[in-house]
Amino acid sequence: MVDDKIIYGILHELNDSADFENIQDFMENGVLDSIDIMTLVELLEDHFAIEIGGKDIIPDNFRNVDTICRLVEKYGGSL
Repeated sequence: MVDDKIIYGILHELNDSADFENIQDFMENGVLDSIDIMTLVELLEDHFAIEIGGKDIIPDNFRNVDTICRLVEKYGGSL
């Protein structure tokens, strides 16, 4: 299981001014865009030593911490 605190930490690395903890949908609220997603994928892959498949790099997998945790877990990432 992926600790959501780790995901929040990675998100704050990406954008330290966003209030990720209080945003329900990162895409809808505009705190993540397509460039941010690509950078986030790299950060997640580096941190969890995983490789996320291109078919899974879609906005629905980056809407909130829960969807990001599920994506990382799908590729074998864990704490």
